[in-house]
Amino acid sequence: MSSDVISILAAMAGGILPALAWLWFWLREDSKHPEPRRLIALAFFGGMCAVAIAIPTEQLIGAFIQNQTLKFDAWSAIEESLKFLAALSLIFWRKDYDEPVDAVIYMICVALGFSAVENTLFLWSPLSGDTVFQTIITGNLRFVGATLLHVLSSATIGVSLALAFYKPRSVKILYALSGVILAILLHSTFNFLILNTPQAYLLRTFVFVWVGVIVLLAALEFVKRIHPRLSRQS
Repeated sequence: MSSDVISILAAMAGGILPALAWLWFWLREDSKHPEPRRLIALAFFGGMCAVAIAIPTEQLIGAFIQNQTLKFDAWSAIEESLKFLAALSLIFWRKDYDEPVDAVIYMICVALGFSAVENTLFLWSPLSGDTVFQTIITGNLRFVGATLLHVLSSATIGVSLALAFYKPRSVKILYALSGVILAILLHSTFNFLILNTPQAYLLRTFVFVWVGVIVLLAALEFVKRIHPRLSRQS
């Protein structure tokens, strides 16, 4: 087996397996009423496919934006919009999408699928030419940082959809739009911190993500308690 094939397989393993580990963790949050495995797989696959659209779109947009901060903001908007559209087109019209927490779970699945491919591409470069140590560092940073960022930002959209689950269609659209905007802001904020934080203090930036995850876990517990009567009263 050639070294190129080994590098590709190793990058795929390093990108996909951690994403699946996170998927197992988050699906436990919906263990009482688990979603069909075929839809979980479909949402994950939809996130993977979104990368194929995101990369050329980002390259096209990036060619017209010189400022690095604005470029990363645009890329954040592209990625969050595509992840939402993937869930919207593949999942949110199905009959199995029948309770508020489903919105969060499926958005997380899409995010992890997106992250799996993105991480694979990031790992492939170090595996192809640099040291194993650099590859391990890259994988660890993306495992604890970038992957959870995708989860956090996409779950923000999911929480917004969950809060409007039993509300009129016009309100659902407003909440969805607000969720996407908030997700873009979270993603852009993280990118800004990465760009403006010295490498020696880079790990501190990931505290931002972990705090967000704690908030997300609390939000999930609230979302699980949403029902039609509570929604009508709010």
